[in-house]
Amino acid sequence: MACCSLVPTACKRSGFIERACHRSLSLHPDCPLVGIPGLGTGRAARLLILVTLAYQRLTSGNRWPRACVTVGMTSAPRTLIADDQPDVLEALRLLLKNEGFQIEAVQSPAAVLERLNREPYDLLLMDLNYTRDTTSGQEGLDLLARIQAIDKTLPVVAMTAWGSVELAVEAMQRGVRDFVLKPWENSRLLRTLRDQIRQGQQKRNELRIEREEFEEARAIGQALLPHSVPEVAGIEIATTTQAFRLLSGDYFDVLHLGENKLGICIADVIGKGVPAALLMSNVQASVRALAEEPIAPVDLARRLNRSVCRNTTPGKFVTFCYCEVDVQARNARYSNAGHCAPVLLRANGEVVRLEAGGAVLGVFPEWPYEQGEVALASGDRLLLFTDGITEAANAQDEEFGEERLIELACALRDRGAHELKNRILQAIASFTGGRAQDDATLVVVSVG
Repeated sequence: MACCSLVPTACKRSGFIERACHRSLSLHPDCPLVGIPGLGTGRAARLLILVTLAYQRLTSGNRWPRACVTVGMTSAPRTLIADDQPDVLEALRLLLKNEGFQIEAVQSPAAVLERLNREPYDLLLMDLNYTRDTTSGQEGLDLLARIQAIDKTLPVVAMTAWGSVELAVEAMQRGVRDFVLKPWENSRLLRTLRDQIRQGQQKRNELRIEREEFEEARAIGQALLPHSVPEVAGIEIATTTQAFRLLSGDYFDVLHLGENKLGICIADVIGKGVPAALLMSNVQASVRALAEEPIAPVDLARRLNRSVCRNTTPGKFVTFCYCEVDVQARNARYSNAGHCAPVLLRANGEVVRLEAGGAVLGVFPEWPYEQGEVALASGDRLLLFTDGITEAANAQDEEFGEERLIELACALRDRGAHELKNRILQAIASFTGGRAQDDATLVVVSVG
């Protein structure tokens, strides 16, 4: 059956057939569509060529994802139709209503935006040309950008009697999923709409699942951080952690080990996002389990390293430092697994780096870690930090650096832990202009 016989009379009267039948589309001799047996030169062939060329141009630049596997379509999909010609709207309304679609029709870009802002739809079938501009499609292209701002997941099928490869490419770049050339063939139009609705529903389901998983992972990340810091007489602790994304690869904890002891740990996982947060949750759980019984920092590092090696994929590792502060003995024992060496500032201005330890966690399961010990005195300040503090960079890509951090902390070593922490953060923000480039964690310990 000819395409013309499938088009409602109202569409024939509007002149769509005459305009489409007299249009031609020139192909380059190397085009893969040239010479396909049975392709023909009719409207269906022109539409196939139009969309295929646009698809090829987009995919050659890796800018267009391949279609998702379709899922079952719900009954009575809500469809918004936009066209400035009443006879076209009426023809589409009759066709789609008889096929079980819920239809709402509008005649202007403003009305499209008003409806989309008010309620959700399963599909938008829209013309690219309106009364202000009836041939270039620019009015429709402008509308597409605003539609994307409202709902990026909404499947959009464009209709036009004045299609071109350039218009198809730009429309697809702005969010159009498929094209229908006026005048349309009913069976092809219905198949296109149903396919796009199914794909749109699958995409929305995938995004919903991703959001739920992301929120669960974010909750795990928040649970990693201590909700309160244990208090021990003679010790003041101030902490801060700033995630570059919602999920951080940084971790710190302060554990109460007895009446006069605290366990302070800080770590940084290679990578960011969900994988880093999940690996860090494993580290946190292992540290807390190991610290439930008296254990030397070096033994904790060795056992934790073996655990991370067992539970980490190749190429992933964790920098880690664990420090046991004994207020009564006035000392700190520690083991540093490839982390930024903490800085101990003496009251007299002496600087001691806590470097003893070994390799990062997760690479060498039997690494022989070492343990260091430093004496503590009243007026000492201990800084534990991740590389997001020292590698924070300004607009000229100059890093804040450890030297600048130590000079600042030395100048402010008579301040309490909270004030020292705040002044360091202020200095970094001033240096970088407020630009965050990485997760950043800082723990400041003041010995009274």
